[in-house]
Amino acid sequence: MSKQVIRTGHSPDPDDAFMFYALARDKIETGPYRFEHLLEDIQSLNQRAGRGELELSAVSIHAYAYLSDRYVLCSCGASMGDGYGPMVVARQELSRQQLLQGPVAVPGEQTSAFLALHLYLQQRFPYVVVPFDQILPAVAQGQWQGQPVAAGLIIHEGQLTYAQHGLRCLVDLGRWWKQRTGLPLPLGGNALRRDLGRQAIQEINRLLYQSIRYALEHRQEALEYALGFGRGLDQRTNDQFVGMYVNQWTLDWGAEGRRAVEQFLEEGYQQGFITRRPQVEFVPSPG
Repeated sequence: MSKQVIRTGHSPDPDDAFMFYALARDKIETGPYRFEHLLEDIQSLNQRAGRGELELSAVSIHAYAYLSDRYVLCSCGASMGDGYGPMVVARQELSRQQLLQGPVAVPGEQTSAFLALHLYLQQRFPYVVVPFDQILPAVAQGQWQGQPVAAGLIIHEGQLTYAQHGLRCLVDLGRWWKQRTGLPLPLGGNALRRDLGRQAIQEINRLLYQSIRYALEHRQEALEYALGFGRGLDQRTNDQFVGMYVNQWTLDWGAEGRRAVEQFLEEGYQQGFITRRPQVEFVPSPG
């Protein structure tokens, strides 16, 4: 009997690779489903989810505000910054007013980092969209494709490697959010398309949970696989980065994580940075 193909989108970075290791390398039994993995940057995945192209996809929590009519958030697969997160970096110290003058290189308009920076600055700012893995060199050079760049909003492993480019951190948005709200900063999650139906959604959510749990229980082999997706990371830094974003939050959002998602998106809506009030829904936790 042929299996149902589940087109599965996630970012080509170590934490997502670690999370999906068991599914990508057939380490667990997947029953009636076959997972077809598509690796793209998060902004591209947000756009594909907006078109409903993927059955299962990593998405920015910011983007989920515009996807909730078509997708439901998995109970597992969260990327949370618990006292750390996306950073704003620059070649030199900049005042808040200088930062507001920009332009800031950002990894995408629907990334959670983009919304978090708006909440931090409390107003809109000039920016240029740059592929996330090109932001550090763009800031170091002060330009992107002929456009000036004063600062950069960095995600993924750039949070650990920015100093290698001679840059300094102006603000860690995860730390700022934690100090202000007492909550972790919800950055990304995995979402399942609603038209799969309730039974399939719960079964696929359970398989994702099993994949994450397998990686955590077989950490070394999963880390070796994830290292292949770490741009310039050594084993120690790869381990550190994965540990930041694949942990107890990733197995289940929990009540605090769910509250963080709701508050993050509600603040974005109340301050006018999100144009529709989000309707947040999670798949029930397995078991």
